[in-house]
Amino acid sequence: MKKIYLFKGLIFLALFFLFGFLFRISFLKGEFSKENSSPDYGDALVIGTIADASILIPMIATDLTSHTISSHLFLGVVKYSPDLKIIGDLAEKFEISPNQKSITFYLKKGVKWADGKEVTAEDIFFGYKLITSNQIPSPYVSDFLEVKEFKILNPYTFKVTYHRPFAPALPSWGNLVVLPKHLLENQSLDYFKNVFGRKPVGNGPFLLERWKTQQEIVLKYNPLYYEGRPYLNYLIYRIIPDPSTLFMELKSGGVDRIALTPLQYFKIQKEKDLAENFEIYRYSSFSFTYLGYNLNHPFFRDKRVRKALCHAIDKKEIVKGALLGEGLPAYGPYKPDTWFYNKEIEKSCEYNPQKALELLKEVGFYWGQKGWLEKDGIPLEFTLLVNQGNLARMLAAQIIQRQLSKIGIKVNIRVMEWTTLIHQFIDTRRFEAVILGWSTGPDPDLYDIFHSSKIKSPGLNFVSYSNPFLDKLLEEGRYTLDQEKRKRIYFKVQEILADEQPYTFLYIPVNLEAIHKRFQGIKPAPIGLSYNIERWWVSKERQKYLIP
Repeated sequence: MKKIYLFKGLIFLALFFLFGFLFRISFLKGEFSKENSSPDYGDALVIGTIADASILIPMIATDLTSHTISSHLFLGVVKYSPDLKIIGDLAEKFEISPNQKSITFYLKKGVKWADGKEVTAEDIFFGYKLITSNQIPSPYVSDFLEVKEFKILNPYTFKVTYHRPFAPALPSWGNLVVLPKHLLENQSLDYFKNVFGRKPVGNGPFLLERWKTQQEIVLKYNPLYYEGRPYLNYLIYRIIPDPSTLFMELKSGGVDRIALTPLQYFKIQKEKDLAENFEIYRYSSFSFTYLGYNLNHPFFRDKRVRKALCHAIDKKEIVKGALLGEGLPAYGPYKPDTWFYNKEIEKSCEYNPQKALELLKEVGFYWGQKGWLEKDGIPLEFTLLVNQGNLARMLAAQIIQRQLSKIGIKVNIRVMEWTTLIHQFIDTRRFEAVILGWSTGPDPDLYDIFHSSKIKSPGLNFVSYSNPFLDKLLEEGRYTLDQEKRKRIYFKVQEILADEQPYTFLYIPVNLEAIHKRFQGIKPAPIGLSYNIERWWVSKERQKYLIP
């Protein structure tokens, strides 16, 4: 009998320890942890950024920071889903007519502006009328000039009819024309830009709490957000132009999220404390970095000079030296894994310094007495602008400077604060060459960047590139819905850009981000990370900023 009790006791102990072991494993995995229970409200996400916003009105903003922050304040009629499909945002649903010329949008009821007024089709119509008027200098107006008729069917339904089928029609109804009519209807342009643009009233998950220029932008949760208030109380953007200082703030706990330079990306994985406290995200994005030329400059008018510069720049060395391999050489404006990418253009401008010298000799340049190439006694010299805080671009500029010096071209680098660079030099076309980047998207449309109608400010074709045949292709691409036909059009577009080189396309970067591990609800997707930021949360016991 004692042996039976002893045997049962041993079984009980074994089961006890086994259950304890499994419980411990489950706890470590989070299965029994408070961390993975229902989300808690509270805390703040402090985001470090190198650039301030310029204006928080999407139809006017041209920089990424402004659009990023505006996306938290304003909903669009539609948006991209995590898997890059077009879905409703303010729209409950939408219907496209059989002839592809009309779209009917059915808005959700009960969505409110931050002041409590309901969002209706009148607000969308007001924004549409504003962007298509001569009153607003918007670089995005061309999409809405394609609309033949905007008809309000009832307060929650409107129909837009186009002159002809228009490929970018559906995605164009993002947040560009969503504005509160009741607040802006009788206001001046000065009020619109300088008052509303600095303190907008939106309808998104967050509200603008305060904006201290070149210091911080603070967003607070919107208690009237139609899907329920965000879990986080605040999004706080701290403007820190120097990437080294920004990284030190991450290490000291001053910020929770930053975009990492490639060097920081490798460094953070080797530092135990940082690796334990921060989740590192690495993902591709729709973007490219380029060397843009002012085509009104005497040197850059001749495409042979631009082709020579492309042959003289080793893009693979830039990817290796400036990005530490965290990117790809760019030969055009598209990512290689998209359906509209033309791989043949990679052969058009291979690294070949000798070819570069031959092209420059054709133009009339010769070696001068001071060791630089000259034409009519004028050295081949230009100033290259780069924005402060973007280490990859600054390193790329230095590599380009060294590479071009080998073939007798003198490059002077000038580093500038972001808003000064954009507003005082790019917008006014007072530059010779610049390194910048574009965020693109799942659609190949490049009309706003390269069409000649966009040369005049505030158009985005600030390099002043004009090619009638390319204009025709860009227009044709917008009015072609068949994917195979569009593919052929944009293959040709890439071939022209590769031949004429209004930009020297440099690289396609990989996005590298560090986010503190106390934040939960982050779900990486093809669209990126921040698409569901209103659902990010921190458990009560790990909340850092105990503010209401």
